[in-house]
Amino acid sequence: MVSDGDEQKVVPTRLALERAQDRNLDLVEISPNAKPPVCKIMDYGKYRFEQNKREKEAKKNQKIVQIKEVKLRPNIEEHDFETKAKNAERFLRDGDKVKTTIMFRGREITHPQLGRVLCDRMAQRLADVANVERPPKVEGKNMIVVFTPKNN
Repeated sequence: MVSDGDEQKVVPTRLALERAQDRNLDLVEISPNAKPPVCKIMDYGKYRFEQNKREKEAKKNQKIVQIKEVKLRPNIEEHDFETKAKNAERFLRDGDKVKTTIMFRGREITHPQLGRVLCDRMAQRLADVANVERPPKVEGKNMIVVFTPKNN
């Protein structure tokens, strides 16, 4: 099947190629899996240019999700915690993931429940804008929890 402007008909390949050559255009196969295959008489260079333009436009509209990190200590003061929580909330509202890391020093690691309480407090504080993607987990001397933005 050959589409030539408004005209669409089933013609032999040889005849379609001759028509394209007469007009100094190309015979481009649009749907190879169709029965019969669909071809179009057009300028192939212009077709590729338009296709690339559409791909670039689609790429431009994509949002790249980044992972932002907020670091805390187990014995953090209330005001410092609020500041960190506000930053995490801002990151989440911008569409980024937030990795909250509680850093233990020295023997603090023997009290992981302090870190878990802090993670729960952060999860509660961010509950309206975030979901917990990965629950609190101890990795080395750090406890890590990952939040993803809610899709509202």
